[in-house]
Amino acid sequence: MAAMTRPFVFAWHFLTAIPISRSHHEPSSAELATSMAWYSTVGLLIGGFLAAADIALRLFLAAEVVNVLLIVLLVLLTRGLHQDGLADTLDGLAGGRTVADRLRIMRDPSVGALGATGLFLSLLLRYAGLLALPQPVRLPVLLCMPALGRWAMVSVAWASPYARSEGGLAAAFLTHLSWQHVLLASFVLACALTAGLGVNAAAATIGLGALVVVVVRRGCQAWFGGVTGDLLGATNEVIEILFLLSIPVLVMAR
Repeated sequence: MAAMTRPFVFAWHFLTAIPISRSHHEPSSAELATSMAWYSTVGLLIGGFLAAADIALRLFLAAEVVNVLLIVLLVLLTRGLHQDGLADTLDGLAGGRTVADRLRIMRDPSVGALGATGLFLSLLLRYAGLLALPQPVRLPVLLCMPALGRWAMVSVAWASPYARSEGGLAAAFLTHLSWQHVLLASFVLACALTAGLGVNAAAATIGLGALVVVVVRRGCQAWFGGVTGDLLGATNEVIEILFLLSIPVLVMAR
């Protein structure tokens, strides 16, 4: 039981700002890799917070206000980790002509003009996507959206080299990440999407998600020489926003 509990706790602590245990610490590389199998599950729990908040807030607030508050809640729950990764990635792409330059720029704690602009536009697109959500699937989408983003992180990380030769935060996660971890994360996501959106929409979502994963992985290899924590965070943001924007079309496949 402890062998299963520790990776889940590590996944929860890494992906959220809510501590649930003080006794689980000093994870091994194998435990960090195993924790990624729980990413979709943690994403569903984050989605549960969003869905519950949506139900409560819509009782007395306008839809536009609720959508903004849901975005604020998501950022607070995740410490803005993925938004930071997106901004750093855009700065690296904008300012670096070589792989080494891009990786160096991404480590700069300051945010450049393109990173700030891209972050603003990503939040705006997320808001627009929430506003356009068809009401019948609003709660399933809120529930599944964080799971899809975290599944994409695991899928991009699998079999990808770490970009920085000197190591970094994500290096330990990648060392022992296996296809079994990806399979478990995929299974949890597929069950949630099927239950919430139906078989056809779930299949379409996973298919489009897999396509995005392939494109992102190739981009990471070509522009950065592999993946980093920032690139995985940017992956989460991109696929969540694409999911929100494509839902009106995907639900037609139900």
